[in-house]
Amino acid sequence: MEESLKLSTEQKLQQRLTPLQVQFVKMLEMTGPEVEDEVQRVLDENPALERCDNDERENNLTEDSTETFNESAEDIQLADYRNEDEIPSYRLEARNHSADDKYYEPIAVDSSDTLIESLNSQLMEFDLDDNELAIAQYIIGNLDDNGYMTRDITAICDDLAFNVGIDVPLSLLKKIFEIVRSLEPAGVGAIDLRDCLLLQLKRKEQSKIINIATDIIDNYFDLFSKMHYDRMRSLLGISIDELKKVMAVITSLNPKPGSILTGGISDRTRHIIPDFSIEVDNDNENITLTLLNRIPELQIEETFSENACEISPNATRSQREAATFIKQKREEANGFIKILKMRQETLYKVMAAIVKLQREFFLSDDESRIKPMILKDISAITGHDLSVISRATAGKYVMTQRGIYPLKLFFNERPKDDDDTSSHEILAALKEIISTEDKNKPFSDEAITQLLTEKGYDIARRTVAKYREKLGLPVARLRKGL
Repeated sequence: MEESLKLSTEQKLQQRLTPLQVQFVKMLEMTGPEVEDEVQRVLDENPALERCDNDERENNLTEDSTETFNESAEDIQLADYRNEDEIPSYRLEARNHSADDKYYEPIAVDSSDTLIESLNSQLMEFDLDDNELAIAQYIIGNLDDNGYMTRDITAICDDLAFNVGIDVPLSLLKKIFEIVRSLEPAGVGAIDLRDCLLLQLKRKEQSKIINIATDIIDNYFDLFSKMHYDRMRSLLGISIDELKKVMAVITSLNPKPGSILTGGISDRTRHIIPDFSIEVDNDNENITLTLLNRIPELQIEETFSENACEISPNATRSQREAATFIKQKREEANGFIKILKMRQETLYKVMAAIVKLQREFFLSDDESRIKPMILKDISAITGHDLSVISRATAGKYVMTQRGIYPLKLFFNERPKDDDDTSSHEILAALKEIISTEDKNKPFSDEAITQLLTEKGYDIARRTVAKYREKLGLPVARLRKGL
């Protein structure tokens, strides 16, 4: 068997992003608050970077200024109140204490309780001994953030015996479990959605409508979940008006009762901060686009100038290392400033292109006037790559005179290649047709397709079904009677 060694050459062409380009891509995708946090982080880490001093008041103050500042911290706090009547009494009390004495001032604290804390505090209203209280607290510890029981009651009984050392009869455990299920908010301790709704209905003042609602959830939950309203109405022998009242009661119930208390923690409200502002003049002709820039202007710190990194021939090792450090930090700072500028310019160019293509919408704030627009349309105007445009519009918002809209709202494909009608316009027409239909004889998708064709929208039935589902509207059978 002969073996031979061969030497060959191969040429490859690879495209790689520079570190500066990678950082720009990440910065472009960030939202406004995220960029602000990133700027602050870099300011803290890079001594070569500093904010530009644009404060006129500071610039006007010189070393020869005779201005003096004699206000104490207490005077500043008292100035926060509009008049003396609003000043709390403890602010006006004399502090007849020595400097070594401790003086406690009232402070504002967060008094909101978590779900577990709230339930445990309610247990104190019941006449429970220490053993029963420990069992109830263990049960509460097995609730999720929505207030649902995560373990089977028999499994909890075993856990108490092996882990806690409490041997409790199953009958007593069920009794204490019912006490937990009686706590506020109504519905906590439920084992599933059906049980949660029943717990809330039992707390309501009993009436004919409440009794029917309880009967539906208890005995016809499958029909209710599948929206078979006609069968429910036939089995219960109720009228359409009564069914509407019953459905109004059921839909008013909270499927996640625990979220009332945990919502402030696990489902924290997110505030939308617009990145752009659109203003239209009184003649409704000219549109003014403003980039809402909350990013501070940055500059290179004086001690990190180019002259500071010059190395003399007789420099020591430590001097050379210091000069290298200064040069490195200055280059990083210059790169970061350049990236911020590129981000601002890119965002403005992309938004200006969107305004140009969606001019009719910004003049009217009517979503039905949004034209078909895809990433390629913006790319043709700005010259940017599709990935750059996608990142530039992700998580960004524009503020108009009537509201705040996500930039992704303006991107929508044409239902047909040769049609200039946007999906938003068709959605509005479809919603109008369904809202005005006879609820006893709702339109099928075929009928809606025919009506849209008569309005000038030539689309297929499957497209109508897709748009109807996008609006969250059920099929004709499920819309009947509602």
